[in-house]
This record gives sequence, structure tokens and C-alpha cells, in this order.
Amino acid sequence: QVDLVESGGGSVQAGGSLRLSCAATKSTYSRYCLAWFRQASGKLREGVASIDHDGTTTYADSVKGRFTISQDNAQTTLWLQMNNLKPEDTATYYCAADAGWGCSLSGSDMDYWGKGTLVTISS
Repeated sequence: QVDLVESGGGSVQAGGSLRLSCAATKSTYSRYCLAWFRQASGKLREGVASIDHDGTTTYADSVKGRFTISQDNAQTTLWLQMNNLKPEDTATYYCAADAGWGCSLSGSDMDYWGKGTLVTISS
């Protein structure tokens, strides 16, 4: 069981930065793939970035070079540093955890979800 709580959302102008955090409450020795997803109003949810327990990362093409995912060694905190933000990054961002093998950006692989934090980018 993993409980996930996101924070750090807000409103910034295009070109600005935000850092999202996700607090993960889990058993000490459990290891997961952790990921960030986002869903804009009227659009499908999309995977943004994932990080495996060994630190391997995967990014969506739309955020490569602008976003950085990271975690602490115990996987109790997940971060998403978002730079050079664009209006199209506006969405509710969700933290998710996959207890199985592998680490993808597929929402169907995720076993646990946070409730989300809203990010709004103005032009």
C-alpha cells in the first residue's frame, strides 16, 4: 500500500518554473516505479516522467530538456522540477506508483495515485 500526496502546484507565467513534490507513505523496504502524470481539461491523461527505484528515468517528448524527475533514496519523496513552462503545460498533475516490474509512462500500469495538484501557466 502506498499513499501519495502532491503539493507545489500554482500559477506562473510562461517561461517560469515550479517544483512539484509528492510525499509517499509506504513500507520502508518496498520499491516502486514512481511517476508524474498530467491531465488538462478536456484531454486524456498523459505520462510526463517516471523514475525507477534504481534511478532510471523516462520522459515524455513534450517535456524533455525542461522537466526533471527525482526522488530521495528511500522513495518517500518524489519531485518534478519544471522549467521554461508553457501554457500547454497547464494541467492537474498526479503522482503515481507502480508496484510491478518495469517502469513506464503508461497509466494502466500504475497501482496507486495521488489526488493531484493544479498547475496553471499564463501566457
